[in-house]
Amino acid sequence: MTEPATARTPIWQAIAANLRDDLAEGRYRPGDKLPTEADLALRFGVNRHTVRHALARLVEDGLVRTRRGSGAYVSARPTDYAIGRRVRFHENLLAGGHRPEKRILQIGERAAGPGEAQALDIKPGAPVCAYHGLSLSDGQPIAVFESVFPLERLPGIAAALAETSGVTEALAREGVADYTRASTRLTATPATATQALHLHLREGDPVLRSTGINVDAQGVPVEYGRTFFAGSRVTLTLDH
Repeated sequence: MTEPATARTPIWQAIAANLRDDLAEGRYRPGDKLPTEADLALRFGVNRHTVRHALARLVEDGLVRTRRGSGAYVSARPTDYAIGRRVRFHENLLAGGHRPEKRILQIGERAAGPGEAQALDIKPGAPVCAYHGLSLSDGQPIAVFESVFPLERLPGIAAALAETSGVTEALAREGVADYTRASTRLTATPATATQALHLHLREGDPVLRSTGINVDAQGVPVEYGRTFFAGSRVTLTLDH
C-alpha cells in the first residue's frame, strides 16, 4: 500500500496517537490482545512496517508489550488525572484503580524567584522550600514536579515533606488542615533532556506542564507547583 506524501504528521505517529486514544477510552484493557499488524494496516490504510513502527513507540511508552509470534498486548492504559479545586495525587490514582508512588529527588531551601514570589504573595528573595520529585503510576513514571512552599509561613515543611508520604500530610503537620487549587494553567511543551531521562521519554517528546497555586481555607497561598506530565501516559480531566 502507498501512503500519502503530503501528510504533515508522520503516519506512524498518527497511528500511535489513535491507538493511545483507544486505550484511554477503555476499548482495550490491560491484558487484551490488540488487532494483528495486518488488521491494523487495513484499518489505517498503511503497510505493516508503518504499523510496527507505531507499536514500537507504544512499547517504549510502556503501554503495550509484544510477544514474539503471538502479537501485541495492552500492558497499561493512560492514567486519568483530575484537575480541579481539590487536586490530590494519591486520591486521583487510587480512584482510577492505579497504584500511586512518589519519589523524592531533592528537598532544599533557596530564595524565591519573582514569579514564585508573586504566586505565593511573598517578597522576591524570601526563603522557600523547593521540593523536587517524581510521580509514578503502577511503577511507571508519569510526571516530574517542583513544589515551592513559603518558609516564613511553613517553617517546618522541609522536614515534614521528608518524613511523610505526601504534600497533604506534610501541610497538615504545618497546621494547614485543608487546601484547594486557586488556579491551574496547562501548556504543551517539549521534554527537556532531564525530564526525558526521568520520564523514560525522548528529548523533545510532548509533555503537559501544569502550573498551579494552592491556598489554605483563608485563601492564603501555601504551595506553588509546576508538574510536567508524560503526554502519552496521562489523560488530564477537568474535575467539577
